[in-house]
Amino acid sequence: MTGLDRKQHWDNVYATKRETDVSWFEAEASVSLSLIKSFSKTARDAVIDIGGGASRLAGGLLDAGYLDITVLDLSQEALDASKRRLGPRSNDITWVLADVTNWQPLRGYRIWHDRAAFHFLTAAADQAAYVACLKKALDPGGHAIIGTFALNGPERCSGLPVVRYGPESLGQTLGDRFALVDARALSHRTPAGQIQEFQFSVFKRRDSQPA
Repeated sequence: MTGLDRKQHWDNVYATKRETDVSWFEAEASVSLSLIKSFSKTARDAVIDIGGGASRLAGGLLDAGYLDITVLDLSQEALDASKRRLGPRSNDITWVLADVTNWQPLRGYRIWHDRAAFHFLTAAADQAAYVACLKKALDPGGHAIIGTFALNGPERCSGLPVVRYGPESLGQTLGDRFALVDARALSHRTPAGQIQEFQFSVFKRRDSQPA
């Protein structure tokens, strides 16, 4: 799937479905918030949420006092949904309309968060482009928090194939620049009542490439 195809797919999803109807809906991004609080040093740390368009994480970060929040998504429909929900508070967030596989970050971030965007990248070239962007955007010593379907999770989502990961296989894909420092499983209950198995893995960016 090309970047244009991805954009059209997700714009259609968010244009035709209510936020609470999609399988990945969370009323509160509790696991993500907990991990971000654990691995950020202060509420002034820059946090970017990859694929976080319609997620409620940004609002949760505002509630927790975070001051430097960026949300990146390739769907304008998803970003607009969050802006409408947050109202005037949306002005306290930086919104980026982009596909992470061809985005060029202009600054660094202390926390990179991604809940279920990376696992939709099934082509090796797209995965490599994502990792290249992560290396550019994440500060040395910063943490990448990446949630994917677990090895026993679904093989498809929203009509698309996904790649399932465990902490070790995700680490192999990211490469030696990133050291695994935490991992936890999550059984997510969808609005339809089904259980989807997720894996959240946390990687610290090394200050230099290991020998």
